[in-house]
This record gives sequence, C-alpha cells and structure tokens, in this order.
Amino acid sequence: MADKKRLTGRERRHRRVRARLSGTASRPRLNVFRSLSNIYAQLIDDQQGVTLVSASTIDGELKGRLDGKKKTEQAKLIGMAVAERAKAKGITQAVFDRGGYRYHGRVKALADGAREGGLEF
Repeated sequence: MADKKRLTGRERRHRRVRARLSGTASRPRLNVFRSLSNIYAQLIDDQQGVTLVSASTIDGELKGRLDGKKKTEQAKLIGMAVAERAKAKGITQAVFDRGGYRYHGRVKALADGAREGGLEF
C-alpha cells in the first residue's frame, strides 16, 4: 500500500511540474526517470512529441564505463552522455524536468553531469 501511495504522489508531483514545463525543438525537456536500480534521461520535443536524445544505465555502449560505480556516479555519467549526444545533434539548451523526484542524490548528479557536458538549463 505504501509503495502505491508513493508512486501516485510522485505522479501527482510530476503532473504539477509538467503543467509549467514544455520542451521545444530548440530547447527540449530533459526528462529524468529513476528506478531502484537504473536511471534514464531523455531530451524530448513536446511540440512534435518525439524523443531527440536518450541515455540510461541499461544502454549497451555505456555499460562498460558504469560497471563497479555507485548509483550517483552512474547518474553523473549518464548526464554527461546525454549532453554529449545532444551536442552532437546541435542542442545546447534544455529545460530540466525532475520527474516529480526531489532534486537530490541521483537526480542532482545527473543534472550536474549534463551541465558539465555542456547543456545549459
């Protein structure tokens, strides 16, 4: 019961955040999803409804660099990877969508990694 309550609370917070945020082709939304074992990041153009760039801890080409690292270190590397892929597509600015999670721990590490990688938000 507590897990379902936590999930619905996060979804409610996410809807509240999403009511104010929207991504465009020039400034897409950097969306974060955090599970117990993995973290996922996507740059989304909400006007077209498409994902422009994505990276996650289950990504095949990143898997080797993530082995043996703590979850926050992995999140930072994912942030850097998504920024690197965005720069390759000519995207330099984004809107950060924390997905209803607290800006703390892995979510903050991902955002810091994306900033280090060159994304502005």
